[in-house]
Amino acid sequence: MEFIYLLWHTHSDPHLDGDEDVKLIGAYSTELKAKEAQERASLLPGFKEHPKGFEVSCVKIDKDDWPGGFITV
Repeated sequence: MEFIYLLWHTHSDPHLDGDEDVKLIGAYSTELKAKEAQERASLLPGFKEHPKGFEVSCVKIDKDDWPGGFITV
């Protein structure tokens, strides 16, 4: 396995610092499995009220994503 697929859900919440609530729902071996998990989650309380908040990202295993660090502007 060279890649994994992460299923995220994000929605606005004015009660939180930054006004955003981000959840990592899970990590999956295929994009299809991530999409199936999205379908299951979309039926659950909270997620079903924010159906546009889902995102699947593909991540290469054993690779650093921020090799140059970061700055805050």
